[in-house]
Amino acid sequence: MDFKTLKTFQAIVSTGSFNRAAEELSYAQSTVTMQIQKLEAQLGVQLLERGKQQVILTEAGRLFHEQSLQIVKDMERLQSSLADLQSGGAGSVRIGATDPTASYRLPQLLRIFMEQFPRIILSVEIAGTAALNGRLLRGELDMILCSAPQLGTELYFEPLFTEEFVLLLPEGHPLETEKEITADLLRGHRLLITAADCPYRKKLESILQEAAGPPLNTMEIGSMSALKFYVENGIGMAFVPEITLQTLPPGTVVRRLSGPGVDMSCGIACRIADYPLRGANLQVYQFLKRELGIPVHM
Repeated sequence: MDFKTLKTFQAIVSTGSFNRAAEELSYAQSTVTMQIQKLEAQLGVQLLERGKQQVILTEAGRLFHEQSLQIVKDMERLQSSLADLQSGGAGSVRIGATDPTASYRLPQLLRIFMEQFPRIILSVEIAGTAALNGRLLRGELDMILCSAPQLGTELYFEPLFTEEFVLLLPEGHPLETEKEITADLLRGHRLLITAADCPYRKKLESILQEAAGPPLNTMEIGSMSALKFYVENGIGMAFVPEITLQTLPPGTVVRRLSGPGVDMSCGIACRIADYPLRGANLQVYQFLKRELGIPVHM
């Protein structure tokens, strides 16, 4: 038996007539008759009796009707879900994101997205760019929000915005009174930095290496989001994403670095083999690209 035949049987029962069932389903009456005859032959029992006024269910027909109702409903839901999956209205999407985007941008955006697409299930993995690149390449994530990957990786990357960094100092720090803070002035003061594989740290080190002077006094902090709390406690100074300072930590001041900055280009990436994305992945990708992208003024 197939799904169409089950629906035909249910339509005959609900309308009480082969004719009305055929009209409802836009079938010829002969098609309806043939489907029921085939169904009864497959089951080896008679399901329906033709009465003068309407079709009557046999005992076997009543049992079959009761048991097949849920099957038809489940199949209709499955068809609807598959259609949503095909159109991008349903599915599951695995997103990777680095901080501060994961903590300061994504929550509000994903709330809006989930209101628009309640049947798309999202998961978010938070890690550094290198770790996310690896997971994406292994197929463990569908897309990631990160800084630009290294050239030669099998990733398609679209830059969306610039992560702006500022220098956060404890109040009373010797550099607080400087009118212009240049890279060479940072030497001799403890600078809090992130892990060695962090793209931000690599760019920062590149800028600082150009400034001659004594070796840098650094202390590694494994989390970029935690940097501001270490500055707040007077442990050192740090370049932190400006978006994380919506509320300035007590006892700290903000300054900008003169000359080349440590601002980072950030965007969205997926595997080249998966681009262009489809279904729910495409819905998420387009939404994030639209919401995080820099507006183009014509």
